[in-house]
Amino acid sequence: MDPHPAPAPSLPLSAPPVPCAVVPPPRTCTAGPPAGHGDPGTAEPAHVIATTERGSFCTASCSCGWRGPARRSRDLARRDAAAHLGQPH
Repeated sequence: MDPHPAPAPSLPLSAPPVPCAVVPPPRTCTAGPPAGHGDPGTAEPAHVIATTERGSFCTASCSCGWRGPARRSRDLARRDAAAHLGQPH
């Protein structure tokens, strides 16, 4: 038995790109604005929090542009979002 088998043939650099598998968009769960945020007559815009999953990671983001760190735990991502809103978790 040969300990180093021959490498698989590869495409030349001038070859057209190989099509990739279609990856579905990440799942998004959107919650409505919390009480006290975005009420008419206030200068404070509504904060709409969403959690997005990519593989085994979950990230919380807000409509104001804030984005939390990628977490393996959905609960921790939700806690990051609650801390962003200044709400108790």
